Amino acid sequence: MTESAAAVPLERERPCLIEFVLTSLQGLYGLPHWAPRRPPTDELVLTILSQHTSDLNAERAFDELVARFPDWESVAAAAVGDVAASIASGGLARQKAPRIQSALRRIRDERGDYSLDFLAGLDPRAAREWLVRLDGVGPKTAAVVLLFCFRQPLMPVDTHVHRVMSRIGIIPARTPADRAHDIALDRFPPERMYEAHVNLITHGRRTCTARNPACSRCPVAPRCWYVNPAAP
Repeated sequence: MTESAAAVPLERERPCLIEFVLTSLQGLYGLPHWAPRRPPTDELVLTILSQHTSDLNAERAFDELVARFPDWESVAAAAVGDVAASIASGGLARQKAPRIQSALRRIRDERGDYSLDFLAGLDPRAAREWLVRLDGVGPKTAAVVLLFCFRQPLMPVDTHVHRVMSRIGIIPARTPADRAHDIALDRFPPERMYEAHVNLITHGRRTCTARNPACSRCPVAPRCWYVNPAAP
């Protein structure tokens, strides 16, 4: 863990909190094991499709896209209306189709092909900065690609992860999502970032829900500011 200015106050005021949270969640949900899910460009397109829709809809739209077009060159060269029609089941197709095409074209123009494998050799922050220059790619989308494809230690902060970190006190209340990505990068051990992400998002879905969180059965409750604002 890097001792940045953002991380030091947490350890001074709430020593070993991160270790306590990770150990508690591992006891509840187990230790997730990392394995690459898809080729990085596939993951990027799927993650753009997943914005503002369910995982199920995004997967359906992705399957229909790759069934319609044989490769990413075909997607980049197609009429935008044809791409939008192929991903309509995922929602917001008129916004996502041009973003996908623009991202693919920029990758090709800068790299000579559609591969993102080169990102594995970059520093995590540098890799993220390269990706967020693409249309439709913010810090969360970039973190998904880098964590799930290369195990780069970046935390994709969705609504569940943001809620859980805020309630526990890992990030200050009302921290903007973009800032939360950097705080997570500073505060979680790089070798445990994948575990942290998977178990935080699982905790947000199953226990620390937006409404009626199950605090009585939460192992993090003794040190959670949502339960006890004076928690150590």
